[in-house]
Amino acid sequence: MLTLCILGFLNESPLHAYDLRARISGLSGHVRPVSDGALYPAIKRLEAAGHITRHTEPGERATPRQVLTLTGSGRDELMRRLREPADPEITDRNSFFVLLAFLGQLSDPADQVRVLRRRLAFMDEPGSYFYEDGRPLRARDMTDRFRRGMLQLAGATSKADRAWLERTIAELGSGAQGG
Repeated sequence: MLTLCILGFLNESPLHAYDLRARISGLSGHVRPVSDGALYPAIKRLEAAGHITRHTEPGERATPRQVLTLTGSGRDELMRRLREPADPEITDRNSFFVLLAFLGQLSDPADQVRVLRRRLAFMDEPGSYFYEDGRPLRARDMTDRFRRGMLQLAGATSKADRAWLERTIAELGSGAQGG
């Protein structure tokens, strides 16, 4: 997720690492706060891979600022990650939200639809937080009110997710055919 965030935000504009961290925290910080101990090694890995470069610009005060810029290779890597997200980016809700934050950067609606269809296919698989004898338990099966509540909330969220996915896939499909 961190790599996707770095590449996605730098594809929008060059950023100072501090500004990049603030944007990433705004997107996912409430769930997974990004620390300097995670951000700076990720930036170094992306620099070493040739996906981003760093240059110095005058700062607002006397201190110069290091600004990060996405390279052509970095943009290619971002597009690859958006077109072919890893399974956890499809199956984990928070990771999927990060993916959604940048999915609009894919220019081909057919690529966007393929990603959304993967999420929809994942949602079609039976699942639960709780299992008995290998079968997923439903809210009606739960005697514990809090576990039942968990499953009811998850069910309502899944229903809303599915409606949005189906509507967006239909819109993108009609736009791709009509455009």
